[in-house]
Amino acid sequence: MSEIDLRSEKEKMLAGDLYRAVGPELAADLMHADRVLRDYNATSLTEAGARLGLLKELLGSVGDGVTIRPPFLCDYGYNIHIGRDSFVNFGCVFLDVVSIVLGENCQVGPGVHLYTADHPRDAQLRRQGYESGAPIHIGKNVWLGGGAIVVPGVNIGDDAIVGAGSVVTRDVPPGATVAGNPARILRPKEYGSRTR
Repeated sequence: MSEIDLRSEKEKMLAGDLYRAVGPELAADLMHADRVLRDYNATSLTEAGARLGLLKELLGSVGDGVTIRPPFLCDYGYNIHIGRDSFVNFGCVFLDVVSIVLGENCQVGPGVHLYTADHPRDAQLRRQGYESGAPIHIGKNVWLGGGAIVVPGVNIGDDAIVGAGSVVTRDVPPGATVAGNPARILRPKEYGSRTR
């Protein structure tokens, strides 16, 4: 006989286990993130202090000198950790059912999507509303080109570059340049040494 799991849906979610996005805890968390995001996305460039305060209220941690240009969207916010001096351009979406770590000095192009949320391959479980999550870890000094998508469970090493429009489905070694769908490592002659 199987044991009954007494954990809340939020506890299951944070553990990366199958859960259903229901219940008062997750509903309250989503409503809080929605309120803060609406306020954040309504700020102007002249309201840098207000923006920083809202980011600190929303995110798990935010380093000095972080810039996130609105609009920005996420699920909960508290699972997102961004290192100092990182820049996130317009229209990014971070689905943070589990942790997303963005290291120091990263450059994130417009429209980048980071997805920790995943769904069962079993159709019956999907019909019952189950999902899960796998964390994303992005090292220091990484450049994610505009429109890139990073799927659940991917780690991107320090100093890596992800080409615009790429879909990153597997780990990227430190210092590598990847591009394509699915993203693959490029040889140096494929991307050159332009410094524009």
